[in-house]
Amino acid sequence: MNTPPTRLQQLLAFYDDDPTDAFTIYALATEYRAQEPEKAWKFYQQLLTEHPDYVGTYYHAGKLLEQFDKKDEAEKVYRTGLKVARSVGQHHAASELLQALNSCLGLDYEDD
Repeated sequence: MNTPPTRLQQLLAFYDDDPTDAFTIYALATEYRAQEPEKAWKFYQQLLTEHPDYVGTYYHAGKLLEQFDKKDEAEKVYRTGLKVARSVGQHHAASELLQALNSCLGLDYEDD
C-alpha cells in the first residue's frame, strides 16, 4: 500500500513544477521555519528578492532574523515591509509590522 505524500513532499513537488510561485515558496518557508530555520531563510530571501510585494513575507522573515540575532537586518525587513504594506493598502499587515518593528527596537512596553 502506498503512503500518501507528506505536506512537505507535496510542496516540494509544487516547487519543482513552478519554482517561481510565491505561495508555494511562502508555504515552504513556513514549513521549514521551526525545524530547519536556515532552509526557511533561503525561501524567505527568494520571496524578498523575487516577490517584493508579497506582504506576508516581511513579518515572518523579520522574526526569523531576530531569532538569528540579526536585529539590524530584521529592522530593515520590517521597515521595507511597512512601506510595501502601506503602498498596497494592507493596513492590518502594516499594523502588525509596526508592532514587530517596535518590539525589535525595544519600544514595546507594558504599563505595570
